[in-house]
Amino acid sequence: MYQDERRLDFHALGREIKRKREAKGWTQEYLAQLVDRTPRSIMYFENRGQHPSLNTFYQIVTLLDISVDQFFYPDRQNSESDCRQHIDRLLNSMDEKELTVMEATAEELQKARETEVK
Repeated sequence: MYQDERRLDFHALGREIKRKREAKGWTQEYLAQLVDRTPRSIMYFENRGQHPSLNTFYQIVTLLDISVDQFFYPDRQNSESDCRQHIDRLLNSMDEKELTVMEATAEELQKARETEVK
């Protein structure tokens, strides 16, 4: 019988949790309170690649607005250009006001391109 041997390397996701937590100015203690865990647990997730429970995982990634696709489907990420991946990371770090500016900029670029074609 075939058994799937793939495993989630939680180290990269742990580093992203730490990066996003620090970007929000949150301490491990504060995040631990939000998800009803100990600060030591958060440290283990971030630094040792320890796997949290599914519920804790869901709470953390939604609180920190982390897209897990790049960790669950790394092969799909390889097919995207480095530039597109970089832009996606930048967009993920923006607030709604900044995203509105980016959306308007992209729409104007598209209009300009359509005008050139005609």
